Amino acid sequence: FTGSTELGRRVSEACAPTFKHCQLEMGGKNIIIVMDDANLDLAVDGCLWGGFGTTGQRCTAASRVVVHEKVYRTFLERFAERARRILGELRQARAEAVSLSSAPEGLIRIDAPAPFARRHLAPALAEFLGLYPGLEVQLRLIDSFTDLQGENLGEVDLVLRIGPLADSRLVATPLAPLRRILCASPQYIRQHGAPAEPRQIVEHAGLDWEPLAPPYAWRFLVDGQWRHIRPARRRLTSNNAETLLASALAGIGIAHLPTWLISDQLLRGELVPLLCDDWLPEPEPSGIYALRMERAASSRSRLLLEFLAARFGPLPPWDRALQGLRPLA
Repeated sequence: FTGSTELGRRVSEACAPTFKHCQLEMGGKNIIIVMDDANLDLAVDGCLWGGFGTTGQRCTAASRVVVHEKVYRTFLERFAERARRILGELRQARAEAVSLSSAPEGLIRIDAPAPFARRHLAPALAEFLGLYPGLEVQLRLIDSFTDLQGENLGEVDLVLRIGPLADSRLVATPLAPLRRILCASPQYIRQHGAPAEPRQIVEHAGLDWEPLAPPYAWRFLVDGQWRHIRPARRRLTSNNAETLLASALAGIGIAHLPTWLISDQLLRGELVPLLCDDWLPEPEPSGIYALRMERAASSRSRLLLEFLAARFGPLPPWDRALQGLRPLA
């Protein structure tokens, strides 16, 4: 391949770890990778044919796979991507083999939204670490919406996300469903009354999210259809769930908050549930997830994911505690 010695070196280096009998011939407008017959099928199946094909022909003494100049960059990119994935799986397989004969050890790095982590994740992690003395956890609490995007994956092993999944490149493990309840303090209800049906919500003072409202907040079933109905006047807006909770407890307005946040306040009577036909509303289409980059979790992360999914589950503790709650119609 005239004038492309650097390209030739990169292809040779990329092929060498995989094919023991591999050399590169450069000339004309093609890159010719030469290997013995025993390695040809592996070459074609493993790195060259995926997505763009080859123009190789079989020889008696040796075999040649010819890649035209126009596709060599695609070849390099796809070969490197597949090689990285295979090497990662091999490393993980070795780690799995070691873990089968020894107690789990090592560090798990986690990012999680601060309000949820303080209430539910931190106690769960303390119990988990008691079960596995060889493991360590680095928990970083975040107050921004980076948990919704998985932006820190790569720096950490897992990111907890509350809400809809947006990035299909990330692998999500469901941990718990997500429910919301319209609520207000007894003080607010004494002063302003309570909405008897969803359309009356617009008449009340509201506590709302700003700037990124969860897509299923203020979503109610009206005449058989889901509608977003918000208070016309928003007394306070915030991007922090605990701020909205504090304002609801102070009687500033009504709020539509997740049960993982307000379960204790509902049980103590500090907040009153509104417009609940049953003990709990149906779960949202979204939920609480743990995100990771790798398709197969490490043995350490898998242990934690299994533990959290079992501890929280389809009916997490904060919802289970509300089963006997009587809503204000």
